[in-house]
Amino acid sequence: MLKSIEGNFDHPEVNQLLKKHFIELRAASPEGSAHVLDIPGLMVPSIKFWSLWKKDQLMGCGALKFLDEKHGEFKSIRTHDNFRGKGYGKKIINHLINEAKKLNIKRISIETGSGSFFKPARKLFDNCGFKPCAPFAHYKEDINSLYLTKLLEND
Repeated sequence: MLKSIEGNFDHPEVNQLLKKHFIELRAASPEGSAHVLDIPGLMVPSIKFWSLWKKDQLMGCGALKFLDEKHGEFKSIRTHDNFRGKGYGKKIINHLINEAKKLNIKRISIETGSGSFFKPARKLFDNCGFKPCAPFAHYKEDINSLYLTKLLEND
């Protein structure tokens, strides 16, 4: 059974996971193509953030950014290293989708990298039913980015 906690940025393990996520994604993304948010960026009112726990172990985290009343964007989806390659990424996505549905979001979009570092993320999003789309919100065409979306109303 997974436990979800909203917003606990101050928890040392959550803080460490988010910092690692930020550093790795910045390093893997070319200048001008990194769209990862730091912790203050995740703390804005238009974003809801959750950490997910299996018993007392941090399994991962993810955030939902409201683009408008019905459209959201997933941000900072990260599986803790101890849980990688075991199907927990999909559990994080499913949790975020369920939270989005509770908030009456009808479409979820994601920006991810097009490089080899992001291949596992692209595979995960594909397995969760996300399809390629045009840039959304503030994003522009960028060979280093891939844009994905999923309608939630028919799930």
